Amino acid sequence: MARRTGGSTAMARRLYLSLYNWVAFYGLAQVLYGTVSALMAESGGHGAVYAAVEPPLLFAQTLAVIEILHSVLGLVKSPVSATFAQIFGRMYVTWAILWSLREAQSHILVTTLMLSWSITEKLVGNCLQVIRYPFFGMRETFGFAPSWLLWLRYNSFLVLYPIGMLSEVGLIFVAMPSMKTSGRYYLHHATTAILLLYVPGFPYLYRYMIARRKKVLLAAKIA
Repeated sequence: MARRTGGSTAMARRLYLSLYNWVAFYGLAQVLYGTVSALMAESGGHGAVYAAVEPPLLFAQTLAVIEILHSVLGLVKSPVSATFAQIFGRMYVTWAILWSLREAQSHILVTTLMLSWSITEKLVGNCLQVIRYPFFGMRETFGFAPSWLLWLRYNSFLVLYPIGMLSEVGLIFVAMPSMKTSGRYYLHHATTAILLLYVPGFPYLYRYMIARRKKVLLAAKIA
């Protein structure tokens, strides 16, 4: 009976994580599609990117909050501290900067941020969003993922993650003057404090991902 219950729990976990990853993949794929479409449109450009991606962006980044719960409950192996740090940072930039401050929405850094967030993203073994989510989706749904998808997942972040991080910080600096002029000093103070967290935060997260990459690729090579 205990073995049957354990098997049912494992199956429920796989079904849930499979569904979550495919839904998250769809949301980030829409962000990537919207970004590219806005850039290629005749009347588009960098200033049109945010308007084109806002609904799926808000959906996908807010949905990602669940990943903190995944870590807390042990559904995934990602450490809670690292997962919380990255999710919190992206949520802050998404809602407190991009959604609430129009001054930041038309900046060229929105383009680099959307590309890095949708192509590469989420730490803790959660490198590429558009690659990461189907990777987990295939693994949970079918029990395996192609080797080329594994390689992309653990290599693309080496360049794209720093680009995303610099885009986040750049947009924060772009938005901060308007916080003062609009009288939102509380937001300005909070943003200043969060900026300081990027100093130790980025090296910590980047080193973690590199260590994780080495471990996973070595295991895959041995296997």
